[in-house]
Amino acid sequence: MTFAIHGLAVARGIAIGRAVLVASSRLDVAHYFIEPAQVSAEINRVRDARDAVVAEIRRLQTSIGHMGPKETPQELSALLDVHLMLLQDQELAAGVQHWIKDRLYNAEWALTSQLDVVARQFDEMEDDYLRERKADLEQITEKVLRAMRGVSSPLIQPLGRAGRQTSQQDLLLDDTVDVPLILVAHDLSPADMLQFKQSVFAGFITDVGGKTSHTAIVARSLDIPAVVGARLSSHLIQQDDWVVIDGNAGVVVVDPSPIILAEYGFKQRQVELQRGRLARLLHTPAMTLDGQKIELLANIEMPDDASSALKAGAVGVGLFRSEFLFMGRHGKLPNEEEQYLAYRRAVEGMQGLPVTIRTVDVGADKPLDDTLRDDAHLNPALGLRAIRWSLADPAMFLTQLRAILRAAAHGQVHLLIPMLVHAREIRQTMALIDHARVQLDNRGVAYGPVKIGAMIEIPAAALTLKVFLKYFDFLSIGTNDLIQYTLAIDRADESVAHLYDPMHPAVLRLVANTIAEGHAQGKPISLCGEMAGDVSMTRMLLGMGLRSFSMHPAQILAVKQEVLRADTNKLAPWATELIAEDEPMIKPQKTD
Repeated sequence: MTFAIHGLAVARGIAIGRAVLVASSRLDVAHYFIEPAQVSAEINRVRDARDAVVAEIRRLQTSIGHMGPKETPQELSALLDVHLMLLQDQELAAGVQHWIKDRLYNAEWALTSQLDVVARQFDEMEDDYLRERKADLEQITEKVLRAMRGVSSPLIQPLGRAGRQTSQQDLLLDDTVDVPLILVAHDLSPADMLQFKQSVFAGFITDVGGKTSHTAIVARSLDIPAVVGARLSSHLIQQDDWVVIDGNAGVVVVDPSPIILAEYGFKQRQVELQRGRLARLLHTPAMTLDGQKIELLANIEMPDDASSALKAGAVGVGLFRSEFLFMGRHGKLPNEEEQYLAYRRAVEGMQGLPVTIRTVDVGADKPLDDTLRDDAHLNPALGLRAIRWSLADPAMFLTQLRAILRAAAHGQVHLLIPMLVHAREIRQTMALIDHARVQLDNRGVAYGPVKIGAMIEIPAAALTLKVFLKYFDFLSIGTNDLIQYTLAIDRADESVAHLYDPMHPAVLRLVANTIAEGHAQGKPISLCGEMAGDVSMTRMLLGMGLRSFSMHPAQILAVKQEVLRADTNKLAPWATELIAEDEPMIKPQKTD
């Protein structure tokens, strides 16, 4: 019987094949109390298991080192680094020891208890990317539990023919050697994804995950059709079922009828033809029909993402989220040299094109250590985060500023400040940037010039633009937070998530006014939120006067196609009418 499962569309394209299920590998954990004399032995059990998992990941990293960039995405190597950081985190280890020493929990119980504590912190994080690192924590905990029990890691085995035992998956492959296979799992770790890349799978489906989960990141980097967050898919789909992944709509069709199968086969061919057409636009300048030059930039999370940005045709990096370098370290912040080398790698990777580095956006809802009080989480989206957190710790902020300024000696660097709202915050920030320069001068360390910009992501900032334009060289509109704050909606709260509407008139007017005011004062305005990569909104934003878009590299060519077909002279009146509407619109209508 044909049925559909709905999830999140995270990687475009359509895949058709037979399902290969990887059963849930979560382990039952025994709960019992130990004797005081057993404390040292239990702590050693956890430590030995952790070291075994660290060794396993290091072996994987070594194998990655022998592969070329086409075989292994750079995102995967970075995600393995995240797992290593979590495994070696001293705060996590101290928490486990606390449960063993003070509560006399057995090792497994202590480990899962500490997981629960840290997982709650991740759940309270407002940032999608950081919140979904909870899945990484769960995966490394599971691997340690397995090591303690002497159970091998449940990775997907490479599907080569020689040197391995026959499994149910092998039998399936032998029976359907010419049929694409679709992987179905509860979740996939970075190590799983490594072996997934070496296998014959044409796409994957997971029960959990979000648009910024590691599975989504790797899927987009590999351009593999995928649907995540498809709840219960691993229970509803049976081994060897015919499955269709519609990565554009976020839909999985199970046991499709011959008619549906033929329809999706046609769509699949159309998608491949469309990709071929888009690829031909790679070296075409992004210019509208009426001669307006449009700047298409890339959003990146890691320094090595620069190569992906170049391959996608980006003319620069519009947003480098530097908080990735601070993530999961629990008080052990990256020092100046470590940050400098990371920023320099991104700058040099862009081969002379500009790189916009946003200062760290953590704090309150994104705790770096265990000193955060529980009462600080009452409303994390409105708490001590981003520039507020940086100004509260000038030493940390100056360290980052010095690292960014030093990286600017190697190429074009723009410095972007998040979540500013008060004039006094602006003045404090500018004073600290000047102080960072003085510190470098006193040390005789070389640094380069930077353009300084501000994120417009709070309604108060959008309503006081003249103050911002007085101080800053450019502005970048962060629509993800701007929408959340304008509509008073917590994006992490599923009960109101349906009210999160980028087409609400209030949002559109704030965006349009920001663009118009920037143009009036001759200051560049870019947009780096999800709206920038949504092709259904490209023409509307062009009509508003936007000329600089920053998005995930995989979205650049599709947006460029919309740009090449657009005439801003005709779009401007239509966009003005759209903004004046009283009711929110789901999607703007295209006009010619």
